[in-house]
Amino acid sequence: MPNSAAQLEANKQNALKSTGPKTSAGKAISRMNAVAHGLLSSQTILPGEDKRKLTDFGDRLRSSLSPEGELESLLADRVISCAWRLRRLGLIESDVFQEGMEYGDDAKGSGWGYSFGREKDSFANLSRYEAGIERGLYRALHELQRLQAERKGGNVPPPMVVDVEVSHNGQAA
Repeated sequence: MPNSAAQLEANKQNALKSTGPKTSAGKAISRMNAVAHGLLSSQTILPGEDKRKLTDFGDRLRSSLSPEGELESLLADRVISCAWRLRRLGLIESDVFQEGMEYGDDAKGSGWGYSFGREKDSFANLSRYEAGIERGLYRALHELQRLQAERKGGNVPPPMVVDVEVSHNGQAA
């Protein structure tokens, strides 16, 4: 339902009251809000990560993907970026377990049960991020493989569009 003129005017007035950062330091901190954990960051390399490791990783992966041309190179870059983020996710998951283990032990003394119980929302979020990153990785990889097969003369059908309906208790969502 479209907003009424009164709602639009109220939104404009509220926007004028924004209390965003005013200082250079505040703006610098605010700029990094989107990279708090780095899983959804638009930047592939984050502060504290070794740029050389990413470059070496990217070089090895690019060599095995063998892209030719701009589009294939773009898709290879996407694969590399997603694969790097998946590696980061493993490190974050390890940190969450470690933090939980510092606070208590389960019956076996490993602390993993305690960690998982204490941080279940964190693990659910990590799992959701992982699924999204993997989908992006495989989408880019499959399109790269499709373009490469087509370039090599293969009879490759275009990608299919699949309509998926999600329902809950028999009702469409």
